[in-house]
Amino acid sequence: MPVVVLGVTGGIGAYKACEVLRELQRREVDVHVVMTAAGARFVTPMTFEALSRHPVFHDQWALGVNGEIPHISLADEADLLLVAPATANILGKFARGIADDALSTLYLATRAPVVVAPAMNVNMFDHPAVVENIGLLRGRGVRVVEPGSGYLACGWLGKGRLAEVGEIVDAAMAALARRRDLEGVTVLVTAGPTVEDWDPVRFVSNRSSGKMGYRLAEAARDRGAKVVLVSGPTSLPVPWGLEVVPVRSADEMQRAVAERVRPASVVIAAAAVSDYRPATKRASKVKKTGGRLTLDLVRTPDILRGLGEAKGKRVLVGFAAETEDLLHHAAKKLAAKNLDLIVANDVTAPGAGFGSDTNSVVLLRRGGGRVEVPLASKREVAERILDEVSALRKGRSG
Repeated sequence: MPVVVLGVTGGIGAYKACEVLRELQRREVDVHVVMTAAGARFVTPMTFEALSRHPVFHDQWALGVNGEIPHISLADEADLLLVAPATANILGKFARGIADDALSTLYLATRAPVVVAPAMNVNMFDHPAVVENIGLLRGRGVRVVEPGSGYLACGWLGKGRLAEVGEIVDAAMAALARRRDLEGVTVLVTAGPTVEDWDPVRFVSNRSSGKMGYRLAEAARDRGAKVVLVSGPTSLPVPWGLEVVPVRSADEMQRAVAERVRPASVVIAAAAVSDYRPATKRASKVKKTGGRLTLDLVRTPDILRGLGEAKGKRVLVGFAAETEDLLHHAAKKLAAKNLDLIVANDVTAPGAGFGSDTNSVVLLRRGGGRVEVPLASKREVAERILDEVSALRKGRSG
């Protein structure tokens, strides 16, 4: 039976958390409740203890059964952390890493997926600080159940009312269903640019930041996969819980992939591999002259084509970063490289270019069919891509 930790904070919508708890139980979910001090002013802990049949965790200084530290033991046990209602205060704590109560401390300690259902005054919800905090959380993979619009408890009219119980529970069940769908699967992800040195101070490269590939690796890890991330040079922090193989050039990436691909059931080639490199690398800096300088370029290895030729039963996903005729070029690449899925990305579209935290893509399937993913955080786009990967694997095993 999956375990959901239900966080209840101090808003008028706290009474709906009782209904959320009961509906989760009807769907055969074991619910534990964590409350903030403000949340306990709206609904008493005794109410949630009676409904959940578990002690309510609201004092971060209290020890649990057998001396357990609740914010660690519950964090480890949780399959999902669901916060409903989520106030502006708790969203700010989550976004900024503040841990000064039972719920915010547990949030930092858990590796489970997180779903939040914000509820607050419309002006608060629209405040730049709240907008920024929600954006940060989305970027880390937190699922946000959008609040409803209408008359609020404060008397204002607008967006900020806690989402309906059914919406919240459906979001929680969706997060639970996909959390471990890659359990035991080895996933190889390539990410970032490659850098092709010309001399000791100059190189040929591209604008890739690596963010899309890193979000894919993190999402696959959170779904239970053993992840190997082969990464070109980026400024991104090294993700926890997976093997990271740093490389620089296309040749180095090809070797790293060849050495690690055998156990992989899924390969996601998100790296922007340089198509050309200087024919020779100079041992010393090339001095400028008064005339023109010609740089002789040669092709780099086509890593994705090589993976397609030796694909076997492996699921292979590629990317097409284009500036024109997006679907035409992506479809040609899908066929030419023997891919199962290609992620088509118009890098000239607002919010979808290199280095951004958001993306909008079209997923083209082998054999036909496509899925349009509108502008969203790169973590959310990664989840949609992995939904397709999971479906492909189930189709082959079925």
